[in-house]
Formats: sequence, C-alpha cells, structure tokens
Amino acid sequence: MALHPKLAQMLQAAQATGKPAFHECTPVQAREVMAASAAALGSGPELHEVRDIEVSVRAGHIPARLYRSGSEQAGLIVYLHGGGWCVGSLVDFDALARMLCQESQCAVLLLDYRLAPEHAFPAGLEDAIDGIQWAWQNRATLAGGEVPLVVAGDSAGGNLAAVSVNRLAKQIPIAAQLLIYPVTDCDFNTESYQQFSDGYPLMREDMAWFFKHYAPEAQWSHAEISPLRAQDLTGLPPTHVVVADHDVLRDDGMRYAQALKDSGNEVQLRVYPGMTHGFIRMGNLIDVARAAITDMACTTHESCLRAAK
Repeated sequence: MALHPKLAQMLQAAQATGKPAFHECTPVQAREVMAASAAALGSGPELHEVRDIEVSVRAGHIPARLYRSGSEQAGLIVYLHGGGWCVGSLVDFDALARMLCQESQCAVLLLDYRLAPEHAFPAGLEDAIDGIQWAWQNRATLAGGEVPLVVAGDSAGGNLAAVSVNRLAKQIPIAAQLLIYPVTDCDFNTESYQQFSDGYPLMREDMAWFFKHYAPEAQWSHAEISPLRAQDLTGLPPTHVVVADHDVLRDDGMRYAQALKDSGNEVQLRVYPGMTHGFIRMGNLIDVARAAITDMACTTHESCLRAAK
C-alpha cells in the first residue's frame, strides 16, 4: 500500500528543512532531533494522576513517570520507549503513555532507562529487567491493587521488552507483552531493510549507527541483543506485535512473531498499512496511528482481565 498522505507530507517537509538523519548526528544531537518533534505530535489526555517517581535498579535509581486513569486500574503496563537505545525520554513519549493509559484503563509506568553510548549494553537492559521486577513488587502501590502486569515497548524499547520478558517469564507472572516494531535481530539484509533503507524516518544506516553505539559488533548476535536468535522461546506470555509496512524493522517484528508462534506461544500480529517507523507516537495526527493505539489498549485490557480471573 502507498504511504499514508500525512506521512508523505511529513517526510517531504523534513527533507525540505534539511532535518538530519540520526546517523549524521552525535548522540546528543540525535536526542535534540527527537526532542524537537515532541511538540509537533501534540499532547495526550488529562488523567487521574501523572507523577514522576524513582525506580530502584541494581545501579541505584532511574527516573520514571506513572500514569493512572483512575483510582482502580485493570493492570499495570511497564513501557520501555524507543530510540535506538541512544535517544528518547519521558517527555518524548508522554502523549503516547497518556493515550495508552486512558484507553486501556491500565496504569502505565514509563521507564527512563540509561542510554548508550554513555551507558552501553547491558546497562539499559539491566534497568529494564530491574524496573519490571520492581514494578511487579510494587504494583499495589502503583496501580491501586494486585493487578496483572504487562510489558510493552517500541523499537529498541520493544527489543528491551522482548529480552526482559524472555528472562523474567519463568520468574514472575506476565499477563502479556506488547511489542511495537521491535528490534529483534542484527540482520540488516532482510527484505524490509533493503526496500526501505533510505528516505524514511528510520534508515538502514541509522540502525547500524544505533547498534554500534549500543554494543560491540561481536555481541550483536547474542540473544540479549538479538532475541530472534534465542535458543528457547517457549513458555512466553501472550504477545501482541505491531509493525508498520514501510519500515526497515517490519521483518524483524514479523519474523519474531512467527518464531514465537512456532514455539507454541499465543501471538497476534498486526501490520498497519501506509505507516512508517515511529507512527505509534502520531495518534493526534494520523487516524491509523490512533486506531493502532486503540487496538493495543483493547488487547492489553482484555489480557489483564483474563489474567485476573
């Protein structure tokens, strides 16, 4: 399907203004590029409660933001934001977290895990794993009750979510995982990488740049960086995978969904037509993005209700 008209317009505007690609920036500049887009994406809904907290991890404490749509919540979503393990902040993903919280009727805990290259692998992963465990132990305080736990993330955050769930699924009950165009492998030669390698919000060179900042190349094929290569994917929670059809990471998500199915897990794969990488933050601008958020919220709510029985 052709690119959504609104996304085509946004890409043309970015090219006209000379917006640099991530791989053309330093990590600090890349963070500034991403932060500059937050205002254009609009704000999220007003909620019952939004407050900044600190989460205990093995390295000390990391910032986080808690969202609640009411005093009673159906579940608690630990959300790991995207940004190639190098960029992204609580502010950048605030609107999305608010929308997901309101529509799912679940509390959302948005983790501000440490970023590479200042904190290379496995720092961000350790923060994700520890943050999920901390959220499970403190869910009654965070969500107003002993509610089910869902782990979610997009892009590199989807990678951290998948790896964390693979590590934790046999230790704590996880009601579901929500993976939005996740990074699942270090193979830059898939069909989607070749088809959308240039001229899109996330390019092949960008992904190589992110990987190089995250970890030494010799480690890229390790299952804790490329979860598609894990030897055992059995016994994982129900999984909802979201991919965009105009995205270098499309095949990462589709291949991981198939691998989970082949390992006997319950998987729902949704491919959104006309979308590019990053579309999930555009719920205020694009109808398909808003529909995708609603789909994710409904699936998450249903998973929590099922797990609570």
